[in-house]
Amino acid sequence: MWFGVVTLFPEMFDVTRVGGVFKRALEAELLTLELFNPRDYTLDKHHTVDGRPYGGGAGMVMMAQPLNAALDAAQVAAPCVCDVVLLSPQGQTLRQQYALSHCHDNGLILICGRYEGLDERFVQSRVDMELCIGDYVLSGGELPAMVVMDVVARHIPGFLGNSLSIIDESHLDDTLDYPHYTRPENSDGSVVPSVLLSGDHRKISSFRRQEALQRTFQRRPELLTRKVFTEQDRKLLQENFAKG
Repeated sequence: MWFGVVTLFPEMFDVTRVGGVFKRALEAELLTLELFNPRDYTLDKHHTVDGRPYGGGAGMVMMAQPLNAALDAAQVAAPCVCDVVLLSPQGQTLRQQYALSHCHDNGLILICGRYEGLDERFVQSRVDMELCIGDYVLSGGELPAMVVMDVVARHIPGFLGNSLSIIDESHLDDTLDYPHYTRPENSDGSVVPSVLLSGDHRKISSFRRQEALQRTFQRRPELLTRKVFTEQDRKLLQENFAKG
C-alpha cells in the first residue's frame, strides 16, 4: 500500500523508519511512504505557506496554492486514484471500521494541517474526507496521520508477523480486549487466573470473552450500544450482572 503525506514537517515521519512493525513493512515493501512539503511548491523566494485570516483573528491560515501544488505532486506520484483525507478536528472520528474498509486500497493521501487551519477553498475543492483521532487539540496533523497509517496498515496481509493477531484485535467487534498474562504464574503474590492454565480451550475462550465484555461495559459502555449480541454474549453479560 502507498501512503502519500502532505506535511510542512516531513522530518517528523522519520520515526516510522526507526523501528517496529511499520519499519519492517517499509523494508519489505509492503508499504511505501512518500512525503510532500508544501514549502517546496511555493512561488515566492521566502517559501510562504501561510497568511493572515480574512476577517481578522488569531493565528495564521495555510494557503491554498502550496497545498494544491503539493497535492498535485502527490497525485502524480500515487500508483492509483487515492482518497484525499484531511486530518482535522472537524472530521469524523477514526474508528476500526475505517481501517477495515480501506486496508485493501492501493493508496491513500493524507493532508496534515497546521496553524489555525487551511484555506477552506482547498478543503472544499480537494479533500474527500476529514478524519479526527479524538476530541483534543494537537499542534498539527502529523501525529494523527501516523495513527491513521498504523491503524490501516495493521490489516494489510503480512504486516503483522502472526496473522492471528489481527483476529483478536480490540474494537473489531465493538468490544475492548481481554486482559493478558505471561510468565511467571505468581508475580509478587498476584497469580494468573487458573482457567488460563487449564488447557481447556473452550473454557479459556469463554473466560476471555466474558472479561472483554465486562471490561467494555465498565470502561466504554457506549461501544456496546452499537453492538448486536450473540446468544453466548447475552449469557455472559447476564452472568456478569448476576455477579455484580
